[in-house]
Amino acid sequence: MQIDPRASRQLLELQLSNSLNETNASDGNSASTVDFASMMDGLLGTNSNTLNNTGTVGEDVNSAAISKRSSDGLLWLQLGSMYNPDTSSVSSSNSNVVSLSSLLNTGTGDSSASVPTDFESLIASASAKYGVPESLIKAVIDTESGFNPNVVSSAGAKGLMQLMDGTAAGLGVSNAYDPAQNIDGGTKYLSLQLQRFGGEVKMALAAYNAGPGRVSSLGVSSDAELMSVLNRLPSETQAYISKVEKAQSKYTV
Repeated sequence: MQIDPRASRQLLELQLSNSLNETNASDGNSASTVDFASMMDGLLGTNSNTLNNTGTVGEDVNSAAISKRSSDGLLWLQLGSMYNPDTSSVSSSNSNVVSLSSLLNTGTGDSSASVPTDFESLIASASAKYGVPESLIKAVIDTESGFNPNVVSSAGAKGLMQLMDGTAAGLGVSNAYDPAQNIDGGTKYLSLQLQRFGGEVKMALAAYNAGPGRVSSLGVSSDAELMSVLNRLPSETQAYISKVEKAQSKYTV
């Protein structure tokens, strides 16, 4: 017998809604079935925007087919509970910028002490938006792409800040070759790593290059501790940290 997925979904939602209403009647709170509905969309395949795979940070995903909830599964679950796009957006919340700035002790940027590049206004805007120093953004761009917006790595990373397609889609970047989108998305991702690792720059850079999960698995909580176990990271990541720090000194006056 063929079961209509839409009918199954509606029936399950109704059953869940009735059950939750009965359970929560004593405290006057009625639970919503929105998240359940979204889950059912994915399980039953009734939502055209649902991903066809589990979604990892580096996967190739068609950004036009990603909804807000499916992008949560793609990227934000990889980042942990410190960032939830349903309740707090780095791009729209000043509190996140203030928090990150206090961790870095740099204010919301360092435009007055940064060597100019061809993308000054875009970098300055991203710096102010996400609380990442301009010199650090420039250093990452320099190390990743040499300020070439059209470069593609052997692994498929694209643009100025070398975003993988999956990462770009999760960050809302539809065209990784567009400098404005790439710098905004790359800076957002870098700011998330800085927040995740308590403002420890070396840890954030290692996470940007090798992935936050790999850095977390080391069980360290500071840059000093990271350096003591640096040999447990890929040689590329070990070199990446020093390259970015050297480049940052070049862009700081």
